[in-house]
Amino acid sequence: MNLNWTVGGLFALLLTGCGGKNTSSNVESPGDEKTAKTEVLETGADVIQNKAPLQAISMYLDGFHFYNGDMKGQMEAHHYCTQVNEDVIQCMIFDGNGKDAKIMGVEYIVSERLFKTLPAEEKKLWHSHVHEVKSGTLIAPGLPQVAEHELMEKLVSTYGKTYHTWHTDRDLKLPLGHPLIMMGFTKDGQLADSLVAQRDQRFNISTAKKRQNRADIPAPAVQPGANAWEQGEVRQLKVSDDKQPIPGHSH
Repeated sequence: MNLNWTVGGLFALLLTGCGGKNTSSNVESPGDEKTAKTEVLETGADVIQNKAPLQAISMYLDGFHFYNGDMKGQMEAHHYCTQVNEDVIQCMIFDGNGKDAKIMGVEYIVSERLFKTLPAEEKKLWHSHVHEVKSGTLIAPGLPQVAEHELMEKLVSTYGKTYHTWHTDRDLKLPLGHPLIMMGFTKDGQLADSLVAQRDQRFNISTAKKRQNRADIPAPAVQPGANAWEQGEVRQLKVSDDKQPIPGHSH
C-alpha cells in the first residue's frame, strides 16, 4: 500500500495553521517555575541545536484511545507524526496541543501489507483504523477538507500499535506506573459521546459531517489478528521481577 501523500505542502499547515492551541493538558506537574537562566539556555539551544527528528514531523492527527481490557478508560489523543517511509508512520502522542501538553505515549502505524507479515501473537497488539476513519472520529485538525479526505483514504487500511506512558486522564501529575497498551474503537456506541462533543466544540468541527463526507471511502475488511480484544484476546503490560530474555536478543 502506498502511504505517500499527494497534497504536498498542505501538511505544513497542520503544525503552523489552525487546529492547534485549543486543548490544554489534563494535568499540571509539580515543580518550580523556570528560572531566567533556564529560559536563556532553552532559547540558545533552540537556535543552535539541530532537531531533525522533530522537524520531520509533518502530520497532526486527533483521535481517541482506550486501555486494552478497560473500555471505560477513554481519552483524546493528539498525534504528531512522521512518515518514515511508504509503509511506516511514527507518532508522538500528547494530551493536548498547546505548549503545556504532556507526552502520553507513542503510536506506530503500518500499512496493511506490512501488518499481514507480522507474527500471529504480535498482531494482537495492533488495532485497525477503519472505524476511526469512517466514523469521522479521527481528524487532521486544520487540514482543508479535500486534503483531509485524501489522507483518510490512505489511513483507513492501516494498523496502529500504541503505548501510553503517562496516564494523564487519571489525574496523575507525573508519569507513574508502567506503560499500557491502547486500542482504537471499532463500532458505534463504544466511544463516549461527551468526548466527541467536547472535541468538536474546541475544534469547531462536526464529526457527524466528517462521517458523511467519508461515506465514499471504501471500508477494507479488517485483517485477522487485529483488534484481538474483540475475541477476548486481551494483551496488557505489567511490572514483573521475572528475569525474562529480551525477544530476539542473544548473548
